[in-house]
Amino acid sequence: MNIATRSKYHHGNLKPALVGAARELLAVDGPDAVSLRDVARRVGVSATATYRHFADKDHLLAVVAAEGYREFADRLRSAYEGLDGFSGMGMAYIEFAQENPGMFRLMFGPLRRDLKRYPELDEAAADAFSIMLDAAKRFVGARDEDVESVAYAAWSFSHGLARLVLDEVIPRERARKVCDAFLFGRTG
Repeated sequence: MNIATRSKYHHGNLKPALVGAARELLAVDGPDAVSLRDVARRVGVSATATYRHFADKDHLLAVVAAEGYREFADRLRSAYEGLDGFSGMGMAYIEFAQENPGMFRLMFGPLRRDLKRYPELDEAAADAFSIMLDAAKRFVGARDEDVESVAYAAWSFSHGLARLVLDEVIPRERARKVCDAFLFGRTG
């Protein structure tokens, strides 16, 4: 955190300042770069001060990931409300991953295995998936199909495609064509 940001820290705002510093580290170097010591140093407090708000590094990362899921859900919701249905949601998924690679890796990393330990993260992740479920309901309509299976299929496809683009296996331009061809095209 730069000096100007550090001077804005006031007692009582430590938790959001720590989360902000963790997000900065995450954006630059990914989830493995975040440590309580470095986060505290960026904010200008002792490492032990972080324990007033977070039990450990994973707790801090879970709070950060929950913020990421809320932002991700907003992106999915906007795409869902558009005309492109699953295809638009797939592109929103890819764009979020490209714009936030550290956050994306954190959100879908090891913390997902322990969602029940972090209720805020569990709720935020469930909200994002509920948007996929709503889109699946809209796509399936009155047909006799398993809505949850359709949502999982779209999620799996979008996630895999986002990782392929993020890891530069396929170009983003090609991803749009793939989304249009395989994510059910326009639904509305």
